[in-house]
Amino acid sequence: MFDKFREECGVFGIFNHDEASRFIYLGLHALQHRGQESAGIVTDDEDQLQIQRIMGLVSEGFHEGVLHKLPGKSGIGHVRYSTAGASHLKNAQPFLVKYIHGQLAIAHNGNLVNAPGLKHRLEQEGSIFQSTMDTEVIVHLIARSLKSDLEGRIIDALFHVSGAYSLLFMEPGKMVGVRDPHGFRPLVLGKVDGSWVLASETTALALIDGEFVREIEPGEMVVISGDNELKSIRAFPQVENYSKCVFEQVYFARPDSFLFGASVYEVRKEMGRTLARESVVEADVVVPVPDSGVPAAIGYAEEAGIPFEMGLIRSHYIGRTFIEPSQSIRHFGVKLKLLPVPSIMKGKRVVVIDDSIVRSTTSRKIVKMLKEAGAKEVHVRISSPPTVAPCFYGIDTPTKGELVASSHTVEEICKHLTADSLEYLSLDGMIKATGSPKEDFCHACFSEEYPLPFPKNNS
Repeated sequence: MFDKFREECGVFGIFNHDEASRFIYLGLHALQHRGQESAGIVTDDEDQLQIQRIMGLVSEGFHEGVLHKLPGKSGIGHVRYSTAGASHLKNAQPFLVKYIHGQLAIAHNGNLVNAPGLKHRLEQEGSIFQSTMDTEVIVHLIARSLKSDLEGRIIDALFHVSGAYSLLFMEPGKMVGVRDPHGFRPLVLGKVDGSWVLASETTALALIDGEFVREIEPGEMVVISGDNELKSIRAFPQVENYSKCVFEQVYFARPDSFLFGASVYEVRKEMGRTLARESVVEADVVVPVPDSGVPAAIGYAEEAGIPFEMGLIRSHYIGRTFIEPSQSIRHFGVKLKLLPVPSIMKGKRVVVIDDSIVRSTTSRKIVKMLKEAGAKEVHVRISSPPTVAPCFYGIDTPTKGELVASSHTVEEICKHLTADSLEYLSLDGMIKATGSPKEDFCHACFSEEYPLPFPKNNS
């Protein structure tokens, strides 16, 4: 329904804790924003891995009866939105297999750009695939390795793949976390009650009263076994520049997370401040598009000296389906989720702040709603640059032709939105707000500068 990039996936693992399945449930709940399509948990119950996977939200599928079927002190979990592979239970993760070395579970956040070619070669050599996930390619490569231990087999397999991956593996008695050498997707290390935790974001640690220890470095593997023994392995060649996804800071990560060495909330506020410095406009009120536009709007309002108001109210009770009335209502889909506060809008010059414009359909409806609610002027400000290219590293994005900024000027988009003005944050301004150098980030969706090649027929 909404005109946004869709989240990727989230992973969570805990080793040697009496409440493993319940802590994984809580961790996945904290990461639910990263994927609402399916979820799964695998636990290690005395040298036997147990799995439960569901379609839909964590809170809907993992009730007490399901968690009771997941005994054991260690486990990994996953929330998913499909970036590679269709929406079916067979594609839900973690993926659990039995091979010559026993049971193995894997959970993956990211996307392998060379998976189609690898899968074709493996099938020609006799491999049989059970899903359409690119993650299964890694499983087949691990099964073919002649190395004696799991970490060796993982290293063997990952030398063949290219793309974005933050991975959790589990076999009885051992958990492994790996982040790709470019560092596209986040992965953090924490502790709770003396037990090690691996998660996509620090917000999952906060929910379980865990301690954030550090981020897993790009190209690093951590192996946890025995009595909470952890070792770090640097098995992959050092890349010249990292490619951390800057859109994590713009939109995907929760604002309460600490990501890539910075507070997401503070980075988004700074993006708003920078946006105000670059494109201030005379106005009476600054209004965010909730929830993702709120921190940037606060920063914009502070820098511009314009009052901040929650002039759009979001409904938090939207299910995955809803019943439409037989009588047509303009902007019905948007109104179901957002409604303006007329007393804030009436006769005002409004600056509305959002994090991005993808296809522009939702932004156009929001502008019309604000004007119908009485706004005298509506000035749209976006706290990221124009989105001109799709992502091939683990984010579900429209094709290039569907991205309005890829084929229209800012002036043309403004006219389409029926806004009084439209300005985006500059690429340099966005990067500066992160506090890290430009070379640390992948910003291909804004610049078309792709750090890794991908099959041309994907574009």
